[in-house]
Amino acid sequence: MMKKSFDIAVVGAGPGGYVAAIRSAQLGASVVLIEKRPTLGGTCLNVGCIPSKALLDSSELYHQAKEKFSIHGIGIENLSLNLKDMMKRKKAVVETTTAGIDYLIKKNNITRIQAEASFKDMHTLTVNGEEISAKNIILATGSKEAELPFLPFDGQVVLSSTHALELETLPSHLLIIGGGVIGVEMGSIYARLGCAVTIIEYMDRLIPTMDKELGVALQKSLKKLGMQFLLKTKVTKADITKKGAKLFIQQDASESFIEGSHVLVSIGRKPYLEGLNLDKIGLQSTGFIEVNSQFQTKIPHIYAIGDIIKGPMLAHKASEEGSACAEYIAGKKPHYNPLTIPGVVYTWPEVACVGRTEEELNQLQIPFKKGVAPFKASGRARAAEESDGFIKILASKETDEILGVHMIGPRCADLINECVVALEYRASAEDIAMMSHAHPTFSESIKEAALAATANRAIHF
Repeated sequence: MMKKSFDIAVVGAGPGGYVAAIRSAQLGASVVLIEKRPTLGGTCLNVGCIPSKALLDSSELYHQAKEKFSIHGIGIENLSLNLKDMMKRKKAVVETTTAGIDYLIKKNNITRIQAEASFKDMHTLTVNGEEISAKNIILATGSKEAELPFLPFDGQVVLSSTHALELETLPSHLLIIGGGVIGVEMGSIYARLGCAVTIIEYMDRLIPTMDKELGVALQKSLKKLGMQFLLKTKVTKADITKKGAKLFIQQDASESFIEGSHVLVSIGRKPYLEGLNLDKIGLQSTGFIEVNSQFQTKIPHIYAIGDIIKGPMLAHKASEEGSACAEYIAGKKPHYNPLTIPGVVYTWPEVACVGRTEEELNQLQIPFKKGVAPFKASGRARAAEESDGFIKILASKETDEILGVHMIGPRCADLINECVVALEYRASAEDIAMMSHAHPTFSESIKEAALAATANRAIHF
């Protein structure tokens, strides 16, 4: 007979939920983890971060073999693409990863239930027709793709990011509405595989939530893949047939249309709160859930983390919040600083950032200085034929404390973590400039940017 009462019930087993469950169990709580999917890991592991990165890596290898291997003296005859095998590999990566989470849940003696949960009262959840009570409840139900009202997903022509990860044939022309992280990542996958790709973005640049210079540099890079861009453009309506899509667009005062075989709608995501019956306990049921600094809702024993609360919708943000939330419930004093959550775009070159942007610092009227190191000055980058991009460090003009770091180039998804440490420990640009960085490495460009920000002392450019 299943246990019906727990110290903590976690609803949702994505990167926030399963981390909250594991950390709670480590701290001695009895935990039940409730997830509607048959596999754990949420959107990230099943239909988001992991499968998209698998395809990004596969498509980049194909592109390198086709376009760049010859530069290295490597010739390949009869190069071919097998999309079915590429998707098969992606699926295997996902299965291995989700199975690993399943192992961790069992290892930590967490009760797992596959079901949707809804509130009966403030301490009771209805699950599969049964009632489960908990002293504390953590909501971690994640988010879902946002739709345009005149362009609902059909999985055939009008695609969500989930659909785009499961295509059996390549689009002849993929129209992407939205030039944010998902749009540019998915666009780069299919552009590398030989598809025509056009990104339609309402704002004046790609990845508009990140530093402006990153968006400009990324557009130049993706243009080399043959991608086209319609910026400051609004999609007003659409005609969809089995053969493709016709999107009507508006740029300034002019109106026109563009046609393609498929449309990927990547205009963002919204909190997934359906079925929780939040009205029953007096919590809002639409939009983000309001929480305090300890992730408590207005009902103190009910917590919320991840995509259903404000902030960037990132898997690693949810994980940090899940761990911190579990520790708060246990009476501990965890450290969590939302300003040091890094952002990454897994195109190639990669884009990464942490801390404040130039635009934010100007808006906040915080005096700053900056140092920018181009990768073309890096011996390691030249040896790898990866000279595109730069690293920019923003530091306080008064104290030299690092306030933000923004980069585009090779392996930036990994390079950014040195900068996260710097911000966490409130390092100065001079602190980084004085540290030895192995030669030749891509990370030397961080040192050069720090030198440039410290009285313009850069050595190699």
